[in-house]
Amino acid sequence: MLKHGILNPAINSLLSRIRHTNTLVIADRGFPYWPQIETIDISLVDDIPRVLDVLKAVQTNFTIGKIVMAEEFRQVNSSKTLRSFERCIGNVETIFEPHVRFKERVPQAIGLIRTGDTIQYANMIVESA
Repeated sequence: MLKHGILNPAINSLLSRIRHTNTLVIADRGFPYWPQIETIDISLVDDIPRVLDVLKAVQTNFTIGKIVMAEEFRQVNSSKTLRSFERCIGNVETIFEPHVRFKERVPQAIGLIRTGDTIQYANMIVESA
């Protein structure tokens, strides 16, 4: 029995299949559904869990090469929210692009984890190093 780290068996299985340069989407509660990629929905209620909660959990056993986010994220959210994401992301290269372009990348991902996050455009595509 697992005693620490990610306890969710579906997420463990998904993460174990991600290889060099493969991507994983961590999305908010309103993110569209893509039937062609595996989706693990862990949303419980508003803001539980949040995108950053999942990112922090994933970072413990996952080498992140870069993160892609929508440029709209920086336009609509408070400086406090931006700082919390910057702290969690750290020195990982982060690319901001239009949300429309961001969504074009989603079907190439190995999987998607949907959270209960209500922060606008908090979605991210995490690329394995």
